[in-house]
Amino acid sequence: QVPLVESGGGLVQSGGSLSLTCAGSGFLLSDAIMTWHRQAPGKAREWVATMAPGGATFYTDSVKGRFTISRDDAANTLYLQMNRLKPEDTAVYYCQNFDTATWGQGTQVTVSS
Repeated sequence: QVPLVESGGGLVQSGGSLSLTCAGSGFLLSDAIMTWHRQAPGKAREWVATMAPGGATFYTDSVKGRFTISRDDAANTLYLQMNRLKPEDTAVYYCQNFDTATWGQGTQVTVSS
C-alpha cells in the first residue's frame, strides 16, 4: 500500500490550468499537515502550498492567487488546482505528509510558452 500517489500532471500551454490529485492510503489526510512541493530541473525542491488539519491553507508567494490547495475528506484525497500557469511552474510536483515526512512519487507538470 503506497501512502501517497499523485496524478494529474501533463503538458499545458502558458495561461492554462491543471488539477493535481494526491490520493492517500493507510492514514487520514485530514489528520495530517499536507503539503505540495515541486522540483524544477537543476533546482532544489521547493515548497508550494500547505493545508493544515483544520483547513487553513498557506502558499508560497509565487503561486498566491493562481493555485488552490484543497482536500476531499470522504475521498481521502488532496488536490492542487493550478490556474494561469507559467513556464516557470514547470516541475515535478510532489505531495507530502509533513508529519511523517512521507512523499509521493511525483507527477510532471510542463508549461509551454
